[in-house]
Amino acid sequence: MTKFDRTVLPIPDEVLQQLPARSGALNLESVAAPEGAPNVVIVLIDDMGFGATSAFGGPSHSPTAEELADSGLRYTRFHTTALCSPTRQALMTGRNHHAVNMASITNLATPVPGYTSVRPRSAATLAEVLRLNGYNTGAFGKMHQTPPWEISPVGPFDRWPTGEGFERFYGIVAGEANQYAPLLYDGTTPVSPPKDASYHFSEDIVDKSIEWVQTQKVLAPQKPFFLYLSFGATHAPHHVPREWIEKYRGRFDEGWDAERERIVARQRELGVIPPDCPLTSRHDEIPAWKDLTDDERTVAARLMEAFAGFAEHTDAQVGRLVRAVKEVDAFDNTLFIYIMGDNGASAEGGIHGTLNEIASLNGIHDSPDAMLDMLDEVGGPRAYNHFSAGWAHATNTPYQWTKQVASHWGGTRVGTIVHWPRGIKETGEVRTQWHHVIDVMPTVLEAAGLPLPESVNGTTQQRTDGVSMLYSFNDPQAAERHTTQYFEMFGNRGIYHEGWTACTKHVTPWDHSKAIPLAEDRWELYSPEDWSQAHDLAEEMPEKLAELQAVFEREAKANNVLPLDDRRVERFNSDIAGRPDLLKGRTEMVLRRGMRRLHEAAVPNVKNKSHVVHASITVGEDGGEGAILSQGGRFGGWTLWLNEGIPQYSYNWFARERYDVCAQDRLGPGVHEVRYEFECDDAPGFGRGGTGRLIVDGHEVANGRIERTVPFHTGSSGSTDVGGDLEGSPVIDDYREPDGSFSGEIHWVRISISGDAAPTPPAVNAQIEAALQ
Repeated sequence: MTKFDRTVLPIPDEVLQQLPARSGALNLESVAAPEGAPNVVIVLIDDMGFGATSAFGGPSHSPTAEELADSGLRYTRFHTTALCSPTRQALMTGRNHHAVNMASITNLATPVPGYTSVRPRSAATLAEVLRLNGYNTGAFGKMHQTPPWEISPVGPFDRWPTGEGFERFYGIVAGEANQYAPLLYDGTTPVSPPKDASYHFSEDIVDKSIEWVQTQKVLAPQKPFFLYLSFGATHAPHHVPREWIEKYRGRFDEGWDAERERIVARQRELGVIPPDCPLTSRHDEIPAWKDLTDDERTVAARLMEAFAGFAEHTDAQVGRLVRAVKEVDAFDNTLFIYIMGDNGASAEGGIHGTLNEIASLNGIHDSPDAMLDMLDEVGGPRAYNHFSAGWAHATNTPYQWTKQVASHWGGTRVGTIVHWPRGIKETGEVRTQWHHVIDVMPTVLEAAGLPLPESVNGTTQQRTDGVSMLYSFNDPQAAERHTTQYFEMFGNRGIYHEGWTACTKHVTPWDHSKAIPLAEDRWELYSPEDWSQAHDLAEEMPEKLAELQAVFEREAKANNVLPLDDRRVERFNSDIAGRPDLLKGRTEMVLRRGMRRLHEAAVPNVKNKSHVVHASITVGEDGGEGAILSQGGRFGGWTLWLNEGIPQYSYNWFARERYDVCAQDRLGPGVHEVRYEFECDDAPGFGRGGTGRLIVDGHEVANGRIERTVPFHTGSSGSTDVGGDLEGSPVIDDYREPDGSFSGEIHWVRISISGDAAPTPPAVNAQIEAALQ
């Protein structure tokens, strides 16, 4: 095969033209992948702890993972960043997450280098490198790397999946998805899921993945493919058909303390932890199961049953893909990397869990009493359920802590399976070499016989931080090559160096009150023999601790980690975070009918400030029906609508309370102006209430109190739509048409804002909880 330089991509045309023609024909083909290069499948599960699945000793049945592990390799010291967007950016670039500006999720971006969420062109993605080397590339599922102000019909689209090397994309560009009503994109075009009561997002993306693989192998069998299947599961909401939940009925009634003991015993038997690996202690922030009330245990057990069913359902979808790849005779030379968690299990549901994860992300938690009467809704479309922090901790067994806590392995260590019949000689084995998600890109390129490029699309590439794992595929005793790695998330930070770890937990995921100053954090130290970080040596070995702290400082400076930013939920508000938005300083926007699927960052931010929604409409003899403008969905949002011709504004506060400002009289036929004015309370804090006034044709027709509002984020259960409540789940169920389609004509809708969202963040959780009293 003709050799040429692949370190500069794309391969110049003049080089391609010099390649020998095939069968005497003029050579018009693009560059081909190296001979024998494998297909690549990366499957990424969301929010799954090391001890969740049966493949790694957990309670959720995962026959597909077990099958792949038994004929492949289990990696038991594989790590992520402790949060989804950073892990995904690191996975796709082979670089540390701050080094590619993804310190946190895109929704919390700030203007500070390392924190902007904008991937630099000097960090080309794995997909782009493979595409330019002759691979077909497809991505299906959750992609959460696009900056939020770029998620709109006007782009720019170069940081959407199709702008980052994927020729085909189908899925979501958000942090979570309503599995029954996701906000889907086909490429960059919004599409709606079918109106099918049996629809499920996980099943849909696997259907599309299978179709893509089958088509690719029929039309271009000589080309290898790269498939990235990134599930929204098992991130909350834990949505799964009831029959999957019922498989686990009663299975968790003994609670998380007993379950942790069972899991660690199975892990020792499987060999995914050493026989003498200790089970770490449950922290005081998480209550003992025996200390819960009967009702609290009933709720917690049901929420865990839903998670377990959701996890098994997800693994079953992976099984469908595996069978499809086998059916096209591609499996033998497919490098299949099954990463069972983009971080550890999530404790964002709080101590008792929740039926509305969006509320939890805003710092508002459900009480067990409120959930008890709604347990039959768990897993279904009318719930957005998330399990308790105790279950998150249990499914991270044997490790400390959870998602967001980048200091400890419970937040960062996930079970990973590598399967490649043509490349792995001894199967069914465990690999204990220490690795990180940034190692995936170098691994794939080495397996494909491709170099790390020096220049891509005219841009010199920055250093690659990961190391290839290929050396360990056929040598279980090989000395590990990834010897230093920093971790940081919201001030939770740690350093791994030559077997030792030093770390400090700064904040707790479900506690949104103000943390102690960063300088007052207490550091811990763990030795290379301490697999689960069970025995803190900080007091015994202060000099060793100081040595590792110095390594952390060095790595932090080299990767744009500093200055540390420990703010969390308040950064959902772009006014506070200071990131760009599509408005670019404008205080009003005029929308037209047909504008739909608008991200919160693409329209004026009405949260925590006075604002006006003003529309010009024409209605018929019936006075009109449906939504003029809506934002959000079933689990939080608002709508300005006509109810049998009567103007009404409805505010849905996290599916708990609803406030209506409603006129008395029906509109007559003809042109009307309907105006809603909200005067926000002059008080500090977030989620403030205020007075709503409804004005029709210049005359006030109703007013009322909106006691509480969404403080930061309405989530991904809906969007901003003109002329209906068209995308995701509806804000209210009262529309005559399920999607709230407006029956009249809409000439324009103007959103105007005034005032600032409290610029100095106080103790957020304390304010919200006080407002609930």
